[in-house]
Amino acid sequence: MPTILVADDEPAIRRSLREILDFEGYGIVEAEDGEEALQKAKAGGVDLILLDIKMPRRDGMEVLEALREAEVGTPVVMISGHGTVETAVEATRLGAVDFLEKPPDLNRLLVSVRNALSRGELETETKRLRQTVRDRGTNELTPIVGDSKAIERVKQTIERVAPTEARVLITGEPGTGKELVARWIHAESHRAEGPLVEVNCAAIPSELIESELFGHEKGAFTGATKQRIGKFEQADGGTLFLDEIGDMSLDAQAKVLRALQESRITRVGGDRSITVDVRVVAATNRNLRQAAESREFREDLFHRLAVIEIEVPPLRERRTDIPDIARYVLGEVARRNGFEGKSFAPEALERMKHLDWRGNVRELRNVVERLLILSDEDEIASGDVERYVMPGGGGGDPIAGLVDRFDTLFEFRDLAEKVFIERKLEENDWNVSATAEIIGIQRSHLYNKLKDLGIERPD
Repeated sequence: MPTILVADDEPAIRRSLREILDFEGYGIVEAEDGEEALQKAKAGGVDLILLDIKMPRRDGMEVLEALREAEVGTPVVMISGHGTVETAVEATRLGAVDFLEKPPDLNRLLVSVRNALSRGELETETKRLRQTVRDRGTNELTPIVGDSKAIERVKQTIERVAPTEARVLITGEPGTGKELVARWIHAESHRAEGPLVEVNCAAIPSELIESELFGHEKGAFTGATKQRIGKFEQADGGTLFLDEIGDMSLDAQAKVLRALQESRITRVGGDRSITVDVRVVAATNRNLRQAAESREFREDLFHRLAVIEIEVPPLRERRTDIPDIARYVLGEVARRNGFEGKSFAPEALERMKHLDWRGNVRELRNVVERLLILSDEDEIASGDVERYVMPGGGGGDPIAGLVDRFDTLFEFRDLAEKVFIERKLEENDWNVSATAEIIGIQRSHLYNKLKDLGIERPD
């Protein structure tokens, strides 16, 4: 069942709402002031927020505005004993889906809760299915999944630059999806009907890169038994994607620069100049500005390539996108491997949000495939993530790496606290009273912790 965050500074109101909603089968998380409500909402794991307006340490309107700025999409129903039309209008402007007066009428409360939860589910599904703003016959192209600020900036830049003839340099860590950005630039350009030719400059030996790019004539060198058309010619009328261009030799860079300046190439061993109409998109995981300053990369070529720069963010800067990406990849990989019907438990996705992902989206794809194949049930659980993905799975230390994994103290504290409590419960055969005494807190406090942190005794 969905989990509802009840944020109110009056214990009697929280108790009343808890009793009503608990009877209806909802999970309940409580917050007694605005700051606590904001932190619990940002930590995730709740499906609806009932938010009082008058609270200490941030009032409800301030919390609502902070949630909007942080792009927390959880639906919010405002509750107030001092409601006015102006307040209700302002709350709606800031994103609240409903406004209830205290004490809330029971039927009105339950209808509002059901409507808000339905709206939240619809918005989540819409985000998951959204692939692109425009559909120009590119249905088979992998979508750029996510709606974080970081990835939205990339999408907006693609939308603006793709229809132009400007050269684009795509930067980012390995595995972030630079080649996917290049494909979208081509697909959204006026050259979409022409070819998209991809060259991995790091995978071609330096002595062969010139032949690969410009082609060669028969007999140009030992082993050239027939004429070869190079990538520039193959991409005529379309887009040439030079991946990992930072690994290209200086000699080859000079020839690429000449081709860009003149829009003409000459095959190796040939004497005829060939006109080519090619838009070049390049990508690298290196800092080409620094490489140019140290003369490891031609500065003039850098400026030719980097008319527009697009930096693809690593997953650690777009953690809110991880559940959507994981679900999309799961569906894609499941269809390919005949595993239709599997899904992620919300707790598994939440745990995945906080992993390192040093290999970025590429690593996430590999992990999802691993979970799909190795998990036993139709729903991939958080235990599967711990067993097959998380550091510490299989007997290691789950605390290792937590410092680098989280951006905020709140996120670090919650998972560290959960790991600590689970371990102590296991040591005491899940005896809550004994565990509470050993770790030095009241039993009722520990019960609240178990509920807030989603800790359940394994079967």
